[in-house]
Amino acid sequence: MGENSLSVKMKNLRRRLRGLGSLLVAFSGGVDSTFLLAVSHEILGKGVVAATAVSNIHPIREQEEAIKFTRKNGIQHILFQSDETGLPEFISNGPDRCYFCKKALLTKLFDIADERGIEYVAHAANLDDLKDYRPGARAAQETGVIEPLVDVGLTKDEIRSLSRKMGLPTWDKASMACLASRIPYGEPITDKKLKMVEEAEDFLLSKGFRQFRVRYHGSVARIEVESSELKMIVREETRKAVIENIKG
Repeated sequence: MGENSLSVKMKNLRRRLRGLGSLLVAFSGGVDSTFLLAVSHEILGKGVVAATAVSNIHPIREQEEAIKFTRKNGIQHILFQSDETGLPEFISNGPDRCYFCKKALLTKLFDIADERGIEYVAHAANLDDLKDYRPGARAAQETGVIEPLVDVGLTKDEIRSLSRKMGLPTWDKASMACLASRIPYGEPITDKKLKMVEEAEDFLLSKGFRQFRVRYHGSVARIEVESSELKMIVREETRKAVIENIKG
């Protein structure tokens, strides 16, 4: 993607946001939502509000990073409780798990927007997301949430590039799906399993790993790391420490 094309997309994004008036942004603290929130705040100022779900399917560290970003940049930030593990359709963990989760989340966001008189609700889906199997996309269509990054055709790599130019700390942040994605379909989701995964991944993070997943398989945990970090995980001392931590 050439600089001119990227510049055009950025101009179109600013134009798209400028016409919204007031906006509630679903903010996870990840690459895409941080970029969308930053540009929205640049355009709308106090007209933009960030909203972050507090839930055990999201690592506490992600919530803390989201709070840090909004405080540093003077952006109004709402934290709200979401209870995915209270949804039978979610905890049964079928292939459409993400649909029920996303529908509940977006419904709550629209309730918050209505209470505060905010005109629009946006989430940070990007063009690459359309290529994957994402049951949550159906919930987005049903609720009417807007997708500014999709509207202007921005891909993940382009968002990282623009984030870097803007000096956003998330430009090279590793992609992190929710903790429920570590549990295979058909395996019931419980608070205990989610906590086990979160603690194991926090430990890997403390050991210097950047891109990883700890998959729950009953009595077995499968650890996935980037090829560039394979040397780290096979070191005897690291391997032993990881195993001991996961076993508890």
